[in-house]
Amino acid sequence: MKKIDAVIMPFRLDAVKDVLCSLGLHGMTITEIKVPGAKDSHAGILKRTDCFTEFIPKLMIEIIVPDSIAEKTVEMINRSVNLQSDMNDRIFISDIEEAVRISTAQKGEDAIT
Repeated sequence: MKKIDAVIMPFRLDAVKDVLCSLGLHGMTITEIKVPGAKDSHAGILKRTDCFTEFIPKLMIEIIVPDSIAEKTVEMINRSVNLQSDMNDRIFISDIEEAVRISTAQKGEDAIT
């Protein structure tokens, strides 16, 4: 299993939710976060600020998926936000060793579906 964390601009949430639902994925956690902002350089290129003085609001979408659809999920999330991407949008992928559904004691992929 994989855990996919997508850090996106809030206005992109509907597009990402639509993509996840089209893959049959309905369980997700959405957290409001703030990340260090960017500023214009003299060349017109966005650069990170040197200090953590400016933060911009983002959303983090966390979802656990079976290994068999992890790559497709990342690809679809990336495609849904890539048209208007900024330098702070990110996707992180982690391995999940085990999952247990507390109410039924189901384990592994059965616990995440």
